[in-house]
Amino acid sequence: MATDRKPEFFKGTQLKVGIIGCGYVGLPLALRFAEAGHRVTGFDTDPKKVQMLNAGKSYIEHIQQTKIQQYVHSRHFGATSEFSKLEEMDAILICVPTPLNEYREPDLSYVEETAKSIQPHLQKGQLVVLESTTYPGTTEELVLPILEKSGWKCPVEAGPENENVPVDFFLAFSPEREDPGNKQFGLAQIPKVVGGVNPPSGKAAQALYAQVVAKVVPVSSTRAAEMAKLLENIFRCVNIALVNELKLLCMRMGVDVWEVIEAAASKPFGFMPFYPGPGLGGHCIPVDPFYLSWKAREYDFSTRFIELAGEVNTAMPYHVVDSVSEALNGHNKSLKGSKLLILGVAYKKDVDDLRESPTLKIMEILQKRGAELEYNDPYFPHLHKMRHYDYSHMKSVPLNAQNLAKYDAVIIATDHSSYDYAAIVDGAKLVIDTRNATRRVIRNRNKVFQC
Repeated sequence: MATDRKPEFFKGTQLKVGIIGCGYVGLPLALRFAEAGHRVTGFDTDPKKVQMLNAGKSYIEHIQQTKIQQYVHSRHFGATSEFSKLEEMDAILICVPTPLNEYREPDLSYVEETAKSIQPHLQKGQLVVLESTTYPGTTEELVLPILEKSGWKCPVEAGPENENVPVDFFLAFSPEREDPGNKQFGLAQIPKVVGGVNPPSGKAAQALYAQVVAKVVPVSSTRAAEMAKLLENIFRCVNIALVNELKLLCMRMGVDVWEVIEAAASKPFGFMPFYPGPGLGGHCIPVDPFYLSWKAREYDFSTRFIELAGEVNTAMPYHVVDSVSEALNGHNKSLKGSKLLILGVAYKKDVDDLRESPTLKIMEILQKRGAELEYNDPYFPHLHKMRHYDYSHMKSVPLNAQNLAKYDAVIIATDHSSYDYAAIVDGAKLVIDTRNATRRVIRNRNKVFQC
């Protein structure tokens, strides 16, 4: 391997790029680098994923199997569980989960363990980039000290004004901006924010990412890049909480909040529509704001907007369950003992992603209150044990008129495009709609309870 690399090295063709974590973020990124002509190795601790990838198979719905096969066959992509092969890489990108623990505090164990896995194999001249969303300071305070235990140094003070300070390896942060199921904006079209722990590291990361995205947005530091990612998702979290709260008020007032949003969205400036729902889901918006609120306490600062938004959004699954109970009461049924069908367990429409799905919390509350549950989701023929839930005994039931009629109520939790909502309303005794999915259904409106 080259030892005296300059940032310009990463503008080169056929770089060896290692991506740690072959999930919803890492796998699309790996395929994009392969598409650009680089030699990509996916590193993952799950041997089943490694085996499937090397066989050209996909385990993520929106990632085409033919695309994986293409790059496996051309030898531009392969997967492994052998972290010793990190020594062969020019660049190493970290795409591992950053969840919350049971106390809603940051769980950086995956990032820490990954850094420890890299450290014994770190080579002079390599570029390491953290993509996992986290609080400002993580790259410098957690990842850097671990990597420097290798004996190689990446001083924060290195740069144009301190040219005599040697940089043995490069370290940067570039937050992922993956949006599963979004067909309008793919990875290549989304600008990439990049910040290095020092100017040489920032330039190296910019040179690398410029080959796979349309635009690179450089910032002054890893902390600025880390904060930018949090701002993006906190903006969404707070505005979703606002519209969720307004929905609750509109329901009491007898006003259709969806009509209100549509009317407000006709303004061509100064307004961006957000939509209410049964709660927040996905790997970012329900989690990321709490990373900042946790870090803010270190500075004796209370992030009141974040905390309030969290309270509102966390309460939405409970509101859904209360609405189910109210709707059943209107049909002389109690929630306890009722047979309910949940439509959609994914966190949003048309994706095979369960992470932080509010449906899982709704199911937990309903079961605790004595309801009998079944579900249907075309993207999940069966459920598995998860971090906070275990529904591994449940399988998706067929969705037909005969089945629909068996349940006391059908709850639309995720509005998949494949559902025939007119047929659902026709066949069900009662429909609780949390997504306004039945808005175009004219017949049998008396069966629909908007939630």
